[in-house]
Amino acid sequence: MENNNVSRHLYFYAVGLSYRKADAAIRGKFSLGNTAKTSLLQQAKQEGIESLIVISTCNRTEIYGYAEHPFQLIKLLCDNSQGTVEEFQRVAFVYKNTEAINHVFRVGSGLDSQILGDFEIISQIKTSFNESKNLGLTNAFIERLVNCVIQASKRIKNETELSSGATSVSFASVQYIMNNVPDIQNKNILLFGTGKIGRNTCENLVKHTKNDHITLINRTREKAEQIAGKFNLIVKDYDLLPLELPNADVLVVATGAPVPTIDKDILTTNKPLLILDLSIPKNVHDDVKDMEGVTVVHLDDLSKITDVTLENRKKHVPAAEAIIEAVKGEFNEWTNARKFAPTINALKEKLNAIKDTELNFQRKKISNFDEEQAEIISKRIIHKITTHFANHLKDRDTILDESIEWIEKVFQIEAPSK
Repeated sequence: MENNNVSRHLYFYAVGLSYRKADAAIRGKFSLGNTAKTSLLQQAKQEGIESLIVISTCNRTEIYGYAEHPFQLIKLLCDNSQGTVEEFQRVAFVYKNTEAINHVFRVGSGLDSQILGDFEIISQIKTSFNESKNLGLTNAFIERLVNCVIQASKRIKNETELSSGATSVSFASVQYIMNNVPDIQNKNILLFGTGKIGRNTCENLVKHTKNDHITLINRTREKAEQIAGKFNLIVKDYDLLPLELPNADVLVVATGAPVPTIDKDILTTNKPLLILDLSIPKNVHDDVKDMEGVTVVHLDDLSKITDVTLENRKKHVPAAEAIIEAVKGEFNEWTNARKFAPTINALKEKLNAIKDTELNFQRKKISNFDEEQAEIISKRIIHKITTHFANHLKDRDTILDESIEWIEKVFQIEAPSK
């Protein structure tokens, strides 16, 4: 599918890396914080990229956009992250046009999530789209695509059981805690970091463990207080973290720091401690694993947990895929219509020019020529002719590019740039 919105020389690409081939360490190198994302978008605009969106989560960092060559997008990612082109090439993917569209639909619909049916990614796509739109980096194609992906996601949630049961990264972490820590309702739980995953984990902890010994610490105290107020939890200042760690039986780390925030030097404990690192890049240093009595479980380990809920979800994948195909079909019809619309408009102008010439001739030749009636009849005939051509171009069996070329050649018309 050749791009039909910006230029015949530009193509729609999806480039990036995800949990499928990249481990947490590599994903961490390519992870983009808010500042890095903004810098990438601004660089894209300076370099003449007309339309793209960027998503960066714990499981993936991906760019969807238009370029003459995918390396233009790959360079943007490497310039604004800690990853190199060589590292990208080892674990990344590059999809073009139809394959890229398919990928965006699967990601936004939860079919490509690390935990099947986890729909948290759709909010990331919405946010990323709005960020790009505010900078003038979205065209009609990407806006329509995002809206269709959102539509497919909603339908899958409402019409299938792909997201049935409480299974997500945050719930998987709580499930792991409950399965591995005896008497959890009486243990001291310390949650460090109150971003989106931290908030969701906190909510699941309160709901499922019935524990009221949960302490929240965040670099910005106000954010922790907002969450704590909902559940009547304890909040401590960030500088008290080293003093709170020895009291914890369970430590959940969900910060967005670019380097480890928990290491051997800051951590002292005289009792068993379970640490769940839900951060990308990893925020718990590897040297912590050597400490006696300390167990460290990372996000990638949690996502491997399979249970009845996930097995049940797999049964609903075909129904979800059918919904995607239906919505994607509507999207493809829209893109095809945009592709041939300039040709149909040019054909209409050509026929109108022929009509005007003929009416002028008949007006001079026939003394009582009914110009008004002739105009009405001519317009109706032109409308019927152009409608026939449009219906032909809409037909799924039509080879669109060849048909457009044939129409333009026969009627000697040149449609404006598509």
